[in-house]
Amino acid sequence: MQKLPYPINTVCEEAKCPNRGECFSKKTVTFLLLGKTCTRNCLFCGIDKGTPDTLQENEPDKILAAIKHFALRYVVLTSVTRDDLKDGGSGEFVNVMQKINDYNPDIKIEVLVPDFQGNWEAINKVCELKPFVFNHNLELVPNIFKTYRPLGNFDLSLDILKYVKKNYQHLHVKTGIMVGLGETKEEVVQLIKLLGSLGIDILTIGQYLQPSKKCAEVKRFVLPEEFLEYEKSGESWGIKVIAGPLVRSSYMAEAVLYDKITNKHE
Repeated sequence: MQKLPYPINTVCEEAKCPNRGECFSKKTVTFLLLGKTCTRNCLFCGIDKGTPDTLQENEPDKILAAIKHFALRYVVLTSVTRDDLKDGGSGEFVNVMQKINDYNPDIKIEVLVPDFQGNWEAINKVCELKPFVFNHNLELVPNIFKTYRPLGNFDLSLDILKYVKKNYQHLHVKTGIMVGLGETKEEVVQLIKLLGSLGIDILTIGQYLQPSKKCAEVKRFVLPEEFLEYEKSGESWGIKVIAGPLVRSSYMAEAVLYDKITNKHE
């Protein structure tokens, strides 16, 4: 993908996603809001951690310019976690979404948000702008969650998914996890069952790959047959599961969503 004359942060580059070459070639980008430094210390993540920078000047305008430049019709917005901000950075999501909607309301927006420390007002503000997809990643099965996400809260993340599904039924609700960090197959299947029972629409499951030597080591490489089992389990519990070694939460987000919708209407 041709570079712009000004800096735009993408999670594709900052998190060292293995699919970024493919996605860039298809004009698919996940924009990273609120800087490149995260206030959390998750052991699996390749994004820089520490004291965040100040917010990028005119970030909504720059993102809109990139959308126009590449003629994007489906946009994914995510961010680092900003526990230093009162609203967790939700206001920047809102600003960017409003800018896109004012330009072209037909552009579909998928938001992949942090937990905003359980700030329901912040979550409401994002949802009230009617993103096409609301995505919040659980990241891991509950049994190993705290091992790799000491500053996260599995129950809070699950509550966010339940809250949005209950109160914003017009939104497609999505989440994602990684495997290969010590979970059992049974734990993954139980999570699929739980999410299906809650009416969550889409679950992505991908193999954890160590992004740098500073990050946790891979404990297991999951076989292709196991990923297929997860997808079939999703069919049994009424949730669209996209599973595979290189599947990531935002990977080919538009194609995944439309496949889900098509199957739902068949």
